[in-house]
Amino acid sequence: MNTHTNKGIPNYDLYGDQASSGWSNSFNLEWIPQRSSLYNWVIQPHRHEAFLQVLYLTEGQVQFLLDDARLYGTAPCVMVIPSGHVHGFEFSTDVQGPVVTASQKALESIASVAMADLLGSIRTPVLLQLQQDMRYMTQLMPLFLALEHESRSHAIGHQAAGTALLLALMIQIHRMRLQLNPTGNHTELALPRKTRQIEKFRALLDQDFRTQKSLQHYAHGMGVTPGQLSRLCREVLGMSGLDVINARLIHEAQRELIYTHLPVKQLAAELGFEDDAYFSRFFRKHTGMSPKAFRAQALSTLNSSA
Repeated sequence: MNTHTNKGIPNYDLYGDQASSGWSNSFNLEWIPQRSSLYNWVIQPHRHEAFLQVLYLTEGQVQFLLDDARLYGTAPCVMVIPSGHVHGFEFSTDVQGPVVTASQKALESIASVAMADLLGSIRTPVLLQLQQDMRYMTQLMPLFLALEHESRSHAIGHQAAGTALLLALMIQIHRMRLQLNPTGNHTELALPRKTRQIEKFRALLDQDFRTQKSLQHYAHGMGVTPGQLSRLCREVLGMSGLDVINARLIHEAQRELIYTHLPVKQLAAELGFEDDAYFSRFFRKHTGMSPKAFRAQALSTLNSSA
């Protein structure tokens, strides 16, 4: 597998599928060979801007590219890939196991109320090399199978049930992370330095994005120069620091347009825009449509699939 370049990192919902808007609460479960066999068992570097992925290898091996690190896993192992992280895989031809892709924001919303300690495990990428006799191992596959059933049923409440099952799955993975790393310090999970820096940037961005802080503000908070921060973002995420800031604003704007009834003018003010006309131009530039048109289209889509 070739190391990814700084440009043109594809953004997918599922590898090979064009990415859709980050406000979707959808989830999907499939089996690793279904997609990887189509690409000769090699999934090139890409990212999911709004989706978390969890892979559980029950057979085979994987070479796992995560941001600027190259990791190796042998079944049984679990990989957690939060949204925004560049990742790729080279699987052995005998690989087997499920992979679930789901809205990270929906999961975080429930976790923040039900188990705030879980947020660290949701937001921190990891490859866990497991042992067959480990505690909690037997609870993984039943949860994946239940997720598969819900993803295919489209029954009433299947999205809510899927999110609840994913929460239960992440709790089991969180328990195993603590079992393997009793300190519970996520920075000790052998993450590369650049990945830890990106996570710090994202944490600062989550705190301050509504106040329209500059790249220099975030760089100062990280103890680096704006140029260094932007180069770091290009190396790890394939986009500039300013693009990361703008993407966070757009993601929040989309979420608010769907899940609240705030007028565009009020939403613009809450996102730090002094003028709603400027906000509308900003939104159109990054999404190709006005806020009102986006809201109408998204609500129509959600209503038709309800």
